[in-house]
Formats: sequence, structure tokens, C-alpha cells
Amino acid sequence: MSGATGGQSDITTSEVVTLELPDAESTRALGATLAGELRAGDLVILTGDLGAGKTTLTQGIGATLHVRGQVASPTFIVAREHPPLPRADGTSGPGLVHVDAYRLGGLSELDALDLDSSLADTVTVVEWGRGLAEALADDRLEIDLERPRGAPLFDPGVAAEEDPEAGTRKATIRAVGQRWAGVDLGALLS
Repeated sequence: MSGATGGQSDITTSEVVTLELPDAESTRALGATLAGELRAGDLVILTGDLGAGKTTLTQGIGATLHVRGQVASPTFIVAREHPPLPRADGTSGPGLVHVDAYRLGGLSELDALDLDSSLADTVTVVEWGRGLAEALADDRLEIDLERPRGAPLFDPGVAAEEDPEAGTRKATIRAVGQRWAGVDLGALLS
């Protein structure tokens, strides 16, 4: 893995932004907005409980990157590759590699996925990646998604656990490394 160097003194956190996301569509929209800034070689690490919106955010990224295939949770297959489709102008952007690290037993199992071979050519999104995927790149976005249990819903007659699309989420986005040093996430996401 290309991972972080021995110490973390050369890795800087450029900015932390926190947003409220009132529904699943706003979570997809956040992913779409972020995708406008993402480029080949970028790593996004998503953290959050079940139903927090990790896959929903990745769907927004995939739609804006214009990649092939439905972006769905890679829980049972661990990693899905979505190659880029040609845009109307004939160009194409980076592909998307979508990883679910929940069932991985450690760094050696993540390394066995050989993500390094596609990292430079794709945007790589790793769900459940905290404490593991940081070794893939010094530069990354770390996004924590929270959805409180029992969160208020648009239909008060439906419990939060019954409707995974409903409920307010909070996204905390941390930009790490030189790649993000000059990017004003606050302006981008406002």
C-alpha cells in the first residue's frame, strides 16, 4: 500500500465542515457536490452506523461521476468497481471503487483487495474504513455520518428503523493532506 509515512507530522488536516442533512436526497446531493471536486486518485473514508447514509452518499458521488452500474452497498461482495461511462461531450471522468470494510479482519485483508492497483485511476470510497483505510493514502476526505436513533421523521407515524430514507443526518467532513490544503469545503458545500 502507498500508505501514510512513518509519522503523521507531514499530514495536515486542512478543514472540518459539519452539515445537517434533512433526508436521504440531501445526502445524495452532498455526494454529488463532493464528486464535483473529486478526481482520480482521491480516497473518501465513510464512517457511520447502519442506516447513516454511507451508501446513499456514495450513490450521489457515482451519479455525478457518471459511472456504470447501480451503486449499491457492497456488503457481501466487499468491493465493487464502477467504470466511467462516456459523457455527452465524449469525455469520461474517473471510475469509482466502492468498498465495504465492515467484514475485513484487518489491514492484510484490505491489502488483499489490491486497491493500490486502481487507486490512481479511480475515486475510491471505503465504507466502515476508519482505522483501516487511512493506510491507502496520505490525502483523503474522512466523512462521519450520524443519524440519531428515533430521529424525527417526515411521517410521524413511521419509526426511524422502518424507513431508512427518513430522518435527519449529520455529516462531518474532514479534509486530510496536501491535496485538500487549498480547497475551501465550506464554500463548496454552502
